[in-house]
Formats: sequence, structure tokens, C-alpha cells
Amino acid sequence: MTGPRRDTRVAGGRAAVAREIRAAAGLARDVRAPLTASAPWLTAVLSVQAAHRRPRLLPAAVVVEARPGRPDAIALLALATAGPVVTATLLGDGLPVPGGRPAARLPARDDDAAARLAAGVLGLLTSCRRPWRLRLAGLPLGDPTVRALARLRPDAVVASRRSHRLVDDLGTRPGRVVRSRDPGAVDAALPALLAGVRDARARDLVRAAARLHAAAGRVEVAVLTAGGRERAGLLTLVDGEDRSPWHGWGDGLREEPGAPLVGVSVGGRGRVARAVLDGAAALLPVSPRRGSG
Repeated sequence: MTGPRRDTRVAGGRAAVAREIRAAAGLARDVRAPLTASAPWLTAVLSVQAAHRRPRLLPAAVVVEARPGRPDAIALLALATAGPVVTATLLGDGLPVPGGRPAARLPARDDDAAARLAAGVLGLLTSCRRPWRLRLAGLPLGDPTVRALARLRPDAVVASRRSHRLVDDLGTRPGRVVRSRDPGAVDAALPALLAGVRDARARDLVRAAARLHAAAGRVEVAVLTAGGRERAGLLTLVDGEDRSPWHGWGDGLREEPGAPLVGVSVGGRGRVARAVLDGAAALLPVSPRRGSG
């Protein structure tokens, strides 16, 4: 017995992608996506990217669904369209996230949805009139969409690397450590926490995501004071019992190796050869319904 037919479609632009992010909140919960791959975080990323004209990034969502409004898989992408090559990365790629574990996701309910998602991503890029490059990073080992991309494009390069996580050793340093989830305390600590961040997009993302998650009680700020001066500060994302040190400065912080991360890269010349499209034919076509924003 087969289930309902799944369609694949593409939504482009900030407003349309924001709607897809909200619609995929249930899928993210079902696959236990981390906070950095959930709706509040990704919405903050959209706002930060929209506020910065350079680099110009066009948000896009590739969605697999059997019923409208209930996605079975989704890829949230940022397309860098300046220059001769269109480069697609995951939404939020390069912005500060907690280290030590995969922060990104390509949520898919099952292998069939993942395969259709991979074909949809390739369908979006191979429709470009220019050369294109796909670079996805920060995903968990064994991601089914990455496997499907490698099957559809044998020339794809799949590689893993070791992540590093921030370790909170503030309590081992001389002085007094005050920890709080109060939004006011988080906001008061942000100027010191952001003082050393030169990249404007990274600085704005930390500020926006910290305030947004503090309002939900999901950010803790820790401040180490000694000799009448602040010696260190740290933001930690809190999800139930799970704690992920995220962004900090000063004494009492160190890094150690974390879990491996996987990425995939592949490129094409645009209007790709029929041989490649034939490999995805059973999984497409992409529905002509397109969002706008």
C-alpha cells in the first residue's frame, strides 16, 4: 500500500521562506532538530541577512510535502547570486552557533522524503542559467539527504571534519560567577560579549538570537567578576536539560574536540546535461507552485 503522492516545490524570498520555516516547526520537533535548526533561530537568521546588503543572499526553501502546510522534508538555503557563479549554502552558514555537535539540519521524515529533497535541491540549481555550486556543511554523519545527493551526483564530494566545543570552566577561576536567564541580565551583558566581534552579521545574529531565546528562557548568561572587574562572560543555549555553551570571552573558557560534522559540495554549469536529470526523474518534477516574498 502506498501513501499519498509527495510533491516538491520551491519558495523564494524572505517572506515566503519565513512562512515555510513556521510550517516546518512540527517537522523540526519530530526529528529533534537543535535550537539552531528551529524556527526562532532561523527566523533571526533571515532578519539579520535581510539587514545586510553584502553579501547579498537570496533565501530559498525546497519543500517536499504530501499535504500543503505539512512538510515531509525541507532544505533552507541561502543563494549568493553576485558574480558569475551561484553558490548555495544552508541558511545561516558561517554565523556563530554552539560548537561540538551538528548545528544544521536537512529535516526529512524518511528516506523517500530525503531522496526527493536531494532531487529538488539539484532541480533548483540545475535550472540556473549560470554555473552553480552547492556547499552544505555542519550536518550530522549519515544524513540521508547527503547520501541521496551523492547517489544522484557521483561527482559530489562528501567530507567530514571534527568539530570543537566551548567548555565552561568559569567556576574554576578566582572570583564570583553569576548566572541568569533573566532577559534583562542577558541584554546587559551583550555589549561586553559583542565588543570583540568584528563581523557585523555575526554580531547582529548573536544579539538578535540571544534576545529572542532569552525571552523564552532558553539562554543563560554567566559573568565572572574578580577584583571589582568583569573578567569573562558566556552565553549558553539551554534546551531542557541540554546546555550548549555558545559565545563568550575572557578567562575560564576553553575548547575541546567535539562530534564529527559532514558536508557535501558539488557544482555544475547550469542547464545540466540530460544524463544527470534522468537520475532524478523518478523523484521530480518540481511543482510549479512557487512562493514569493
